[in-house]
Amino acid sequence: MGPLDEITLTGVRAFGRHGVFADERRDGQEFVVDVSLYVDTTAAAASDDVTDTVHYGEVAERIVELVGRDPLNLIEGVAARIADDLLRHPLVRVARVTIHKPHAPITVPFSDVSVTITRGAVDGTPA
Repeated sequence: MGPLDEITLTGVRAFGRHGVFADERRDGQEFVVDVSLYVDTTAAAASDDVTDTVHYGEVAERIVELVGRDPLNLIEGVAARIADDLLRHPLVRVARVTIHKPHAPITVPFSDVSVTITRGAVDGTPA
């Protein structure tokens, strides 16, 4: 395995209907996603060609699509859905995904709630 460089997207906003309560599923809410992808960018740096790396614009669009899919009870599952999908890209070796749920139904004042997962692949085999 070559070097692991990092491509990070922060604050991707997407609408979804995830949660354990009926009103969360009915009304939906905005989720915020941060992703760090660990890839070898050596070829892209040498070629200066976007096809030799992970296109972060396409990643952002994919995140929005994945958050908008069928509802899950837990944001842990949403984070895993995103990580598993992004690991299918042949250059992605590790994906770290944070899902923020800033409008979670919590009865006390709070700024944010989030779940972060890290999934990896070594030699094409999920870690």
